[in-house]
Amino acid sequence: MDDTPPLLVEEADGIVVVRLNRPEARNTLSPPLIEALTRTAQDLRRRADVRAVILTGTGTLFSAGIDLKSDPDKDTLSERRVRALAGPDLCRAWEEIEAVAIVAIEGYCVGGACALALACDFRVMGMSAMMRLPEVALGMNMSWGAVPRVTALLGPARAKRFIIEGAPTTAATCLAWGLADEVVADGQAFEAAYAWASRVAALPPLPVRMTKQAVNACTTALHSATAFMDRDQFLLTRTTDDLREGIEAFVQKRPATFRGD
Repeated sequence: MDDTPPLLVEEADGIVVVRLNRPEARNTLSPPLIEALTRTAQDLRRRADVRAVILTGTGTLFSAGIDLKSDPDKDTLSERRVRALAGPDLCRAWEEIEAVAIVAIEGYCVGGACALALACDFRVMGMSAMMRLPEVALGMNMSWGAVPRVTALLGPARAKRFIIEGAPTTAATCLAWGLADEVVADGQAFEAAYAWASRVAALPPLPVRMTKQAVNACTTALHSATAFMDRDQFLLTRTTDDLREGIEAFVQKRPATFRGD
């Protein structure tokens, strides 16, 4: 039995570093890792001594998202619907941290990991890093409350392009579009994020937190109204032949043939 913790947390001088710790699995978001990330964010929200939080991966990659090879659909629909709360709850927990949350991204940031990164305040990317939301291209909708967050950052046309095409989006394009806030040399994303966190940590904490809360209130007021069905849409798309074809094609590295069923 592997006792390696899926998440590493360290802190100093008001800055908390949260590091995904599943490099052997490309830092995929397993249920234990999702639970640990959610619980950590909820704990951080209640701490007045935290000035800034950095979320990062290990070495050369952030996360490949959810493991598509898993088969979670053996329970009742009600049980699956409750389990499907995990992703939205994770992103909401990170969005609601009162301290500034910065994500340092190397390599790739895919699917649920991308949704998580977009729920935080700022994103720093290595030059060769990329973001991608492949869900639609695989035969499912984009859930986890990500659609309104992407639309708020990109505007409607680019949001549709980013989500519908599901293509890898380079760091340079992410910066130009507003998905990323800073692009640095490969291997320097964490250092740049830490420098940013240090600048934030030196500011008066109360107005920083109040400003973050005010901006989030302005931009997320309608998010729950526009994303409340994405969980059920996700469960619906998981019943289709197109999803099975999309995942099989992905695993087998071949073009998919979708039939709308």
